[in-house]
Amino acid sequence: MSRALPKYNKRRVAFIGGAAAVALSGTVIAGFALAGETSGSKADSARTLAGPGTITCPDVRSQLPAVPASARAEVDRNLTLLDTQLREANTRLADSVGQGGPDFVRNAILGPLKDKRVATVNRIATAIGRTAAKPQGLDTLAACTLTK
Repeated sequence: MSRALPKYNKRRVAFIGGAAAVALSGTVIAGFALAGETSGSKADSARTLAGPGTITCPDVRSQLPAVPASARAEVDRNLTLLDTQLREANTRLADSVGQGGPDFVRNAILGPLKDKRVATVNRIATAIGRTAAKPQGLDTLAACTLTK
């Protein structure tokens, strides 16, 4: 057996819910308004908002030794994954123009991209190393840079 709330309580609940929605909306709007703010000069802000630049990474494919036929499919899959990771990072870079502080790109995009690339490059080296000499030093190709 359920009890209905008196009418004034329903209105109060609706008002409180509405007030919370307005408060949250205001926070979101303020957050978006402040997202483009930077502590640098107006010239820096204009340059940042004008274009995000591009992330570039070393070419892993050109640095690989001969890939045994038994490892070719796995190596190709991981090389494609490296391309996908770079494309996703560039998309995130473009979508996040004006967000964060001066270290945002390094901490939120370049750092995680490097971690993903290290893992992918290591899988490539392991795949080759199962039937041939495992290539060394490929992880030095994991770090990417931002070019303006």
